[in-house]
Amino acid sequence: GTRGTERRPTMPYAAITYDVKPGHEAEIREVFSRFQRPGSPVLHDADGAPVGMLLGTGLFIQGGLMVRVIHYEGGTIDDVARHMSVQEGVHLIETELAPYLATPRETDTTTPAGFVAHFESALMAEIQQFALPGEIAERIRGEAFSTT
Repeated sequence: GTRGTERRPTMPYAAITYDVKPGHEAEIREVFSRFQRPGSPVLHDADGAPVGMLLGTGLFIQGGLMVRVIHYEGGTIDDVARHMSVQEGVHLIETELAPYLATPRETDTTTPAGFVAHFESALMAEIQQFALPGEIAERIRGEAFSTT
C-alpha cells in the first residue's frame, strides 16, 4: 500500500493491534518478558540500503485489545515491517502468543512474508502525530533544567 511509502523528516510512530483473549494478561506479559531486542535497530529499504532506525516499542493491553506502539526514525512503515519480519525473537513470540489470541492469525507469522502480511492488516490508521522539533526541544530542555 501507499501508507508506508512516504518519507517523513520527524520521528514517526505506528501502532499494530493484537486481538487477545481477555483475562490472560499475566500469561501474555510472561511471553513478552522473554523477548529480546533485535541485534540491530537499523532499518533497510527493499534494496537493502540503510534508511532509518527502530528507536523503541511499547506494548499495552486492556481486556481483549493489545497494542504495540512503534517509534522509528527514517524509512517507512514498510521498512519497519520488513525489519521485524526477519527477527528470530518476533517469530518465537508469535508462536508463544498463539494460544492467547482470540482470533487465529490468517497468515503464518513465523515466516517473514506471513509476518509482513499480518503486520499490514494489524496496522492502525494514523489520525494525528505531534513531535517537538529537536532544536526546540533542546532549547526548552536547556531553559527548564538549567542549574543556574
